Amino acid sequence: MGRQAKRLATDKMNQTRYDAIIIGAGHNGLTTACFMAKAGLKVLVLEKNDYLGGAAVSLELHPGWTYSNCSYVCSLLRPEIVRDLDLPKYGLQVIPYSGGGVFMQNGDHLCNYTDHDAHRLELARHSKKDSEAYDRYSTDLMRQCRFIKPLLMRMAPDPTSFKPRDLAELAYLGKRFHDFSEAQMAETLRFWTMSVAEFLDEYFESDVIKAYYAGSGIIGTALGPMSPGTAYVLLHHYMGEVDGNIGAWGFARGGMGSISKAMAACFEDHGGEIRSGCGVDKVLVKNGRTIGVVLKNGDDYYANTVISNADVKHTFLDIVERNDLPEDFVRQVERFKIRGSSGKLNIALDGMPEFPQVPKDSPIFNGDMHFTDSIERMERGYDDWKNGTWSKDPYLDMLLPTRIDPTMAPPGKHYMTVFVQYAPYHLANNESWDGPNRDAFAQTVFNQISEYSPNFKDMILHYECRTPLDIEREAGITEGNIFQGELTFDQLLFNRPVPGYAQYRSPIKGLYMCGSSTHPGGGVMGAPGANAAREVLRDLGARQTVRGY
Repeated sequence: MGRQAKRLATDKMNQTRYDAIIIGAGHNGLTTACFMAKAGLKVLVLEKNDYLGGAAVSLELHPGWTYSNCSYVCSLLRPEIVRDLDLPKYGLQVIPYSGGGVFMQNGDHLCNYTDHDAHRLELARHSKKDSEAYDRYSTDLMRQCRFIKPLLMRMAPDPTSFKPRDLAELAYLGKRFHDFSEAQMAETLRFWTMSVAEFLDEYFESDVIKAYYAGSGIIGTALGPMSPGTAYVLLHHYMGEVDGNIGAWGFARGGMGSISKAMAACFEDHGGEIRSGCGVDKVLVKNGRTIGVVLKNGDDYYANTVISNADVKHTFLDIVERNDLPEDFVRQVERFKIRGSSGKLNIALDGMPEFPQVPKDSPIFNGDMHFTDSIERMERGYDDWKNGTWSKDPYLDMLLPTRIDPTMAPPGKHYMTVFVQYAPYHLANNESWDGPNRDAFAQTVFNQISEYSPNFKDMILHYECRTPLDIEREAGITEGNIFQGELTFDQLLFNRPVPGYAQYRSPIKGLYMCGSSTHPGGGVMGAPGANAAREVLRDLGARQTVRGY
């Protein structure tokens, strides 16, 4: 190569060299990017889509309506991250919702009231015993919440390591566990491994009450309510907060994309650079360490630090060459469970649908609405998933965000979001999701809603149906699993995603993970992204900007 050619090549490398490159502008990738940019590093975020946010996006697919296309409610986003990134300054506003409940097959209903006494009275209408058990249930669940929440923003310790930091973290974990009584220790171990059905049976007798609470144990999970491990999934959904109210849920004003937009604005305000429409084809590795990435269009960007917001399978089985990784690590990644189990519908409505069995002013319309009134029905829906088809009597998590946030639809109109369990990624007999099956899946959902709302179908102006395959294609999540991996006990803490690599690092020097496949798991939480940023900055010797240990 001539002297001039060498100079041109050097100039090109210098122009495209960064302190860090982040793969994927999902909310965890953006969280990592924000903290690293705040530390003064030159950071580039590469996003395959033309829009930002990954699964936390807001898109206008029908004129005048804004859809929260994938994720749809906000609670798990860590308040420490909101404060440290000053996200309200960049437009984030979370509006708590109040209400919800279950429409029952017998014409009755269960309503969820935010007022404690009103909620107890509603429970007593179905079972006096369950009303009396409710406070004990809440207290026991909150005890588990208090145990796990401090671990969310901390690094999971490696139990095989003798490094002082790992030993200190193990001691911290042991002390928290030791603060329990012997009975509470036993209950905690049982809780983390038992099914949500078993857990609820210890408190309640009413089918509809158990069904209402059991839903949080199966959402986004390829397990049924009677499967071991689903009690923890219930806890995972319960430990969020809105405005300091533990367990509360709300809507990000303008849709879930408002979270991603606020993070992107914070990142760019601190000098960060985002490039959309830039899918990464390969991570460049030389002599056991990363040196940059190659895009699908052939462009390359250079950095000695690359952080993947993609799930662990997509990262190490697709965009990292196998011969750059230890074979035993690859086998463990292949065994990591990421199974598609959910679908999503977004619906533009011409007005408010009628639900004759409840009063029009009922708070049931201001929260999460369901039609599955027993755990047995829920389990039968899971049986369909195991047989390779979508549930014929699905569990629906249905909300009307425009009851709380009118910015998402024209005046007098409404937007409905429906999350659906169960829908397998792999259909029986190798059938395709594209075409008639997607349409039939949507009609199954419409038919269930119509059983309780006779004018619902007439109100539909437009809808978007997302199967697990669609979620994989658009959000880049393996099999469309919203948590980037099952939240079962064998895939938590120092086992997430792979034993020995649960601290956001990988076998390749300079290559890190920051997505929901890492501790503490999925949901629009931001904790994996913040924790990863802290570890990267520690390795780089940069000024710390992230809370935690």
